[in-house]
Amino acid sequence: MSVNRRDFIKKVSVGAAGIAVGGKVMGMSAKSYNRIIGSNDRLHVAIAGLGRRLGAFYEPISVKRANVELLYLCDVMEKQRVGAMQNFSKQIDYKPKLENDIRRVLDDPKVDLLINATPDHWHTPGSIMAMQNGKHVYVEKPCSHNMLENELLVEASKKLNKVVQMGNQQRSSPHTIEIIDEIHRGIIGKPYKALAFYTNSRGEVPLQQKVPAPAGLDWDLFQGPAPRREYTSETWNYNWHWYGWDYGTAETGNNATHELDVARWALGVDLPQRVDVEAAKRHYENDGWEMYDTMDATFRFNGNKIIQWDGKSRNGYDTYNGGRGTIIYGSEGSVFVDREKYILYDRGGKVVKENSASSNEGGIALGGGGDMTTGHVINFFEAVRGKEKLTAPIDDASISMAMVHYANIAYRIDKGFDVDEGTGRIFDRDAMKLWSRDYEPGWEPTAW
Repeated sequence: MSVNRRDFIKKVSVGAAGIAVGGKVMGMSAKSYNRIIGSNDRLHVAIAGLGRRLGAFYEPISVKRANVELLYLCDVMEKQRVGAMQNFSKQIDYKPKLENDIRRVLDDPKVDLLINATPDHWHTPGSIMAMQNGKHVYVEKPCSHNMLENELLVEASKKLNKVVQMGNQQRSSPHTIEIIDEIHRGIIGKPYKALAFYTNSRGEVPLQQKVPAPAGLDWDLFQGPAPRREYTSETWNYNWHWYGWDYGTAETGNNATHELDVARWALGVDLPQRVDVEAAKRHYENDGWEMYDTMDATFRFNGNKIIQWDGKSRNGYDTYNGGRGTIIYGSEGSVFVDREKYILYDRGGKVVKENSASSNEGGIALGGGGDMTTGHVINFFEAVRGKEKLTAPIDDASISMAMVHYANIAYRIDKGFDVDEGTGRIFDRDAMKLWSRDYEPGWEPTAW
């Protein structure tokens, strides 16, 4: 016989679970008690990928208002599973299960949703597998590794009727929402151009050398959908970003995703009509970094609007007075916005208004997390419950993601191209050859 939430709480209050005294319930901690009273609305969560982004999920998992229970911590590296358990033990008073294989996690019908923080090449395949197993998905950026995956991810979310949010957390930033709304209401006149930027001073990357896989690493499962090869040193621990295209999406997929999304949001544009790129490896010429570390990209849109990307991975010159951000130009003024603030200027360049947010979300630091991510993840939880609308639904986030893939494709074929803004297809045969990628046989993603 089922018991509704009101009846359950009433029974607890008269003694079924004890009497509350001094903020505790006799026989259990206050945390445990709170887990019980919200059980009818509780979501059961699994996290796959326990690397540098793990810290971003401590708060959204543990805060009372989230009302979730963490069932699984999953990673292909044993020490990351153990470390995640130790770190979460400071946040929650129960123990999730540790698991190596994401497929076993997704087989568990108790899991309601997956937080997918795996490497890039696992994002779409892992997310589609989760949806096929009845789970909703919060997928870190980049949500896809290539344009085919971009399409399949959106298709799967629609066909399988699952809530999917990408981790472009600035969409849940109050000060960013405020100024974008003002831009859309005409505060700078007609917005016509956005310049998005990222500046970092990443160092030298080791050359790859064939060595045995590190102890505790399931190298075969790390590769997952990617073609199999022998392990090379330094690959599994972040440097997969720069070691070819089997795993990563370069700095544009790693970081431009965020600022290009804000730029497109501000201008109110969808797919571009034209993409041009100048990019090259310009630092540490003989190190192990295998793609560009410097990129200038230009995206042209209907309505004579333009987005430019200035990405400098290994030159820390502070061109725009901030490590990352977006500048939006309008017919009557301009706006600078980043994760910490926005500044509104009139057409003459005079500051009209400034909002320095109380955000504690880092800019270019590895991993991180903070209040924007917490708000973004909780927005996802509430959308799964049907109580809020997603701030970054996958069908819209995938449009920003397409800009990343176009930029990478233009770099790889060393020429720009026109785009069908209705379908996203590229009017260039060489470019369309990179629409997808090679997969390990049996690992090819399908929409459902």
